[in-house]
Amino acid sequence: MPGPALEMEPVEPQSLKKLSFKSLKRALDLFSPVHGQVAPLDPESKKIRISHKISVEYGGMKNTSTKPTGQASSAPDSALGTSAPSNALALPGPGDSREAKSGAQNALVIGPTVQPNAQTDGGLQGRSSAIVSASGSSERMSTSAIMERIPSKWPRPVWHAPWRNYRVISGHLGWVRSVAFDPSNTWFCTGSADRTIKIWDVASGKLKLTLTGHIEQVRGLAVSNRHTYMFSAGDDKQVKCWDLEQNKVIRHYHGHLSGVYCLALHPTIDVLLTGGRDSVCRVWDIRSKMQIHALSGHDNTVCSVFTRPTDPQVVTGSHDTTIKFWDLRYGKTMTTLTYHKKSVRAMALHPKEHSFASASADNIKKFNLPRGEFMHNMLSQQKTIINAMAVNEEGVMVTGGDNGSLWFWDWKSGHNFQQSQTIVQPGSLDSEAGIYALSYDITGSRLVTCEADKTIKMWKEDENATPETHPLNFKPPKDIRRF
Repeated sequence: MPGPALEMEPVEPQSLKKLSFKSLKRALDLFSPVHGQVAPLDPESKKIRISHKISVEYGGMKNTSTKPTGQASSAPDSALGTSAPSNALALPGPGDSREAKSGAQNALVIGPTVQPNAQTDGGLQGRSSAIVSASGSSERMSTSAIMERIPSKWPRPVWHAPWRNYRVISGHLGWVRSVAFDPSNTWFCTGSADRTIKIWDVASGKLKLTLTGHIEQVRGLAVSNRHTYMFSAGDDKQVKCWDLEQNKVIRHYHGHLSGVYCLALHPTIDVLLTGGRDSVCRVWDIRSKMQIHALSGHDNTVCSVFTRPTDPQVVTGSHDTTIKFWDLRYGKTMTTLTYHKKSVRAMALHPKEHSFASASADNIKKFNLPRGEFMHNMLSQQKTIINAMAVNEEGVMVTGGDNGSLWFWDWKSGHNFQQSQTIVQPGSLDSEAGIYALSYDITGSRLVTCEADKTIKMWKEDENATPETHPLNFKPPKDIRRF
């Protein structure tokens, strides 16, 4: 029968320090050319040590850590390697002056501070647990412990006032699927699943006009700033041109083989672009009703499109998860972006910068133009299907989700500064909280959202909000995904 197990005596916390000092003293005796003289302090090491001390005081760094006390007696050299800066050889012998000793103690930075005379049980237990708890990251922290911490280069977001809902307009009898503003900013039009297009006054929110003619839901709208024309597209495969002086359809553009999901007008030439379920973006001459190009290349529905005055003049997003840049002159693909993993249902071109954002259920990504280089992801994930997005000149980007979430973002930094949830109108189901389309007015100070509860909601910035009442809660990202 074996005898009783010997009880291990706890290793006192300062033994690690003692061992390190012994090892350093031995190294000094072995390698120092002049035994009576202490090695000179290294100024570079002193600078690193001071910067480390400052960063610890101001909370800029985590604590340095050491090996657990159980390993102290077996691995003095590794403890020495992880904790001592480059001037740690300057250690005095027992007979040296007090100044030299205090300088040498400062030279060695080892984890939590240990009081040598405090030998009470509580103190020992607290200190040893601190050393043990820090031990897990000792290998990782070994070099970062004495590195100078560089501040984050991520741009700090600009403060924006939060947005609030100030008006709810009801009038449609079906889901509201599309919206467009008049260039004069006096009215806006909405298209709905009730097959009508309604025109509303921006200032009062009152109905001005209802246009009928589509036989399926109206999925796309655009108002020309060069003519008195409005364009609409719907699930009935029809693309119509409305003359707003006569309030009637004057042209049809025939050619789509299935529903038309998106529509855009070229800013400088009389060209109309429509994308739909036939996986093709069609380019139409407004005046002659002729199809100029069929931009084919997507493998699935083209659900978002925007145009620019310069190349790439046409950018399309599709359910096949890709974004394509098109050469409008030849009708050929210039670039295909394959960064998204889900359908690209919404895109927004920045009104001033040469960049755009695209939204998908996996992420919101920002790209530069004209080359389409990936810039960065937005710093949060909305975790829903994003149906619509828009950005104004102040750099406030807004995204509307299928679950009724309306998120506001700072364009420059990608910081999400406000998360709103739309409230369904009385009598609707909670599941009818969904945002299908949204748009800023021409000034960018008002926002209109089109929703699944058959309402149109208008939003504006809260005038009473200040950076003190709504502080910016921003933490720079640590690990940025580069795809």
